[in-house]
Amino acid sequence: MSERELRERMVQHGKSIYDRGLTAGSSGNLSVRLPDGMLITPTNSCLGQLDADEIARLDPLGNLISGKPPSKEVFLHLAYYRSRPQEQALVHLHSTWSVAVSCLNDIDPANALPPITAYFVMRVGALPLVPYFAPGDLDLAEAVERAVKAARAALLANHGPIVGGADLDSAVFAMEELEETAKLYMMLRGLPTKFLNDQQVQELQQRFGN
Repeated sequence: MSERELRERMVQHGKSIYDRGLTAGSSGNLSVRLPDGMLITPTNSCLGQLDADEIARLDPLGNLISGKPPSKEVFLHLAYYRSRPQEQALVHLHSTWSVAVSCLNDIDPANALPPITAYFVMRVGALPLVPYFAPGDLDLAEAVERAVKAARAALLANHGPIVGGADLDSAVFAMEELEETAKLYMMLRGLPTKFLNDQQVQELQQRFGN
């Protein structure tokens, strides 16, 4: 896919994400890795109103080459790609149900959501919880880099999820699956619930490689 096509795909996915209420205002950001850098949504931009020509193009060190200044959370994307060179795109949202889960006291920091469905295991896998850091705190990058060494996604405490993928489509679809699973988890709290067992999870991981 050409850079122009990637920019247009970012606009399409951003509008879809925003129109369905998966992030609000100017929150959330998308990036796609390039052979010689990265494309990332601009700072203070609404995902529902992206302009393909204004998407920031960065060099491998995160320096701006063209477009508007990048998202203030670009350091999260750089940290993620350092830790997971196999992933080619990243989605970070402040999606309601996932943020709600990130605020709970009793979730497992090694895996914030249980295996409710096969599709969550297949598309997301483990979801480590990253401790809370204030917005813009560069220590968050180091925490993210550690958390995603063995996981494609992570949940930032009192903040929101990050999810990567082999391309932008798969990263967005994984994020949508994560948000739906978070919603299911909150709906099921306090109810007798049957999650997938360890054997079922292992079989899915062996078949689908997550």
